[in-house]
Amino acid sequence: MESGPAIFAGVVFALFGGALLVWTGARVRRGEPVAQGVGQLPSAALAGLAAVVSLALGAYCLTRL
Repeated sequence: MESGPAIFAGVVFALFGGALLVWTGARVRRGEPVAQGVGQLPSAALAGLAAVVSLALGAYCLTRL
């Protein structure tokens, strides 16, 4: 009964983290800003960190089944 919410949360975290990582990579590759009004390096680093943390949380949720 408890595995349903864990699976849902894990999948949501993993999808969000993966999409954010792909989106950030595409923006950096094109030379476009990741966040408006912020330098490209700090915003890309912060977005990349958020993506990795989200992927790690997704993996954690999915391994706790």
